[in-house]
Amino acid sequence: MSDGLRLALTTFTVAPIRAGRVDRTTAGAAMVWAPVVGAALGALLAAALLGLNWLVTPPLLAGILVVGLAALLTRGLHLDGLADTVDALGSYRSGAEALDIMRRPDIGPFGVVALVVVLGAQAVALAGVPARGWLATLTGVAAAWATGRLAATWACRRGVPAARPDGLGALVAGTVGPLRLGLAAVAVALLAVAAVPGRPWQGPVTVVAALAVALLLTHHGVRRFGGVTGDLLGALVEIASTITLIGLAIRPL
Repeated sequence: MSDGLRLALTTFTVAPIRAGRVDRTTAGAAMVWAPVVGAALGALLAAALLGLNWLVTPPLLAGILVVGLAALLTRGLHLDGLADTVDALGSYRSGAEALDIMRRPDIGPFGVVALVVVLGAQAVALAGVPARGWLATLTGVAAAWATGRLAATWACRRGVPAARPDGLGALVAGTVGPLRLGLAAVAVALLAVAAVPGRPWQGPVTVVAALAVALLLTHHGVRRFGGVTGDLLGALVEIASTITLIGLAIRPL
């Protein structure tokens, strides 16, 4: 598990930690640690957001700066995966042809639009979070980033194949068992309970909804690509995090 934690930190953050043993067993442990790493990253971003709010930074500007910090702390790896995945899906091609599109270094119009929408939605959703108090900010942002990594964990459940015989997808595909999946989902849902003051149900419901969308996207990606890839996992991270932030920002009538 210690090797798995190191691998999760080096995969999901820019933490200057040397990876230990790297094999499918370690990769499975890393994917179990992924939501924990996401929660820690989200807590750091929440602290930055609260700090900017204390400095009386305009809310939308603060949201944009925190989104930029998130990209910096993850090397933009998941954003690259999002753009490549959307470009491949938007091409209406499948199999090897779709995988070839994902390998290209350029970004097409579908990928650009996806990045603009996702980053914009994250910034706007983050803008209103500090008004709910420090506890809601801490748990809400942490839960959003944990849910993004939880989506990747669920995409690596047993029975889901890899699209390629090499790469990150091949290393992590099918490595996580059902018990760990369930425990991780419950933990992230509980983390979100305090994210919306006065409505303890909204956070867990949002986590479940984001995970459901991620599972549908995983199914569609496996059907189109033949399995999961590192790019698809990155797309799941960004999409699930964004849906969670949006869900937490909604005020029911």
